[in-house]
Amino acid sequence: METLETRLAAGDDDALGECYRTHGPLLRTYLRRLVPPRDIDDVLQVVFSEVWRSRHRFDPARSLPAWLIGIAHNRAIDHLRVRTLPTVPLDVMADPPGREGLAEGDGIADRDEVRRALATLPEPQREAIELAYYGELTQREIAERLDVPLGTIKARTARGLRRLSTLLRPAA
Repeated sequence: METLETRLAAGDDDALGECYRTHGPLLRTYLRRLVPPRDIDDVLQVVFSEVWRSRHRFDPARSLPAWLIGIAHNRAIDHLRVRTLPTVPLDVMADPPGREGLAEGDGIADRDEVRRALATLPEPQREAIELAYYGELTQREIAERLDVPLGTIKARTARGLRRLSTLLRPAA
């Protein structure tokens, strides 16, 4: 009979559920020390999403609980960093760099439309785009600031921009 570790690494759908039932309480207890109680379920969901996405990198010879706690730790830190980063409220966003000097009223409708479209994006995509466009950070700088892999930032930015282009196309 295959172990849970082997089945999870092989991509067995049932193994993820069993992993959650078996190790979810341990991770919940661990996260309780790191994130506010109201955020534990959200972080736990992110943890198990990552477990599933990265299952091919798990070595079944390693300790599954240790691997899960490592992922939980990283996602908890990411969660806390996002909560403590200064954000620019959508209602006070100025024109992007290089747009100074336009006549009063020029592009207000466009800016409002962009704000509304940005507000519909998932938080990670919106954050990556806002840091790049309004914060004038490179994707590498965003990845370092958020402590997220560069590829993840590139994917979030690309998905967000594709979604924005769909949302803003009727206005163009």
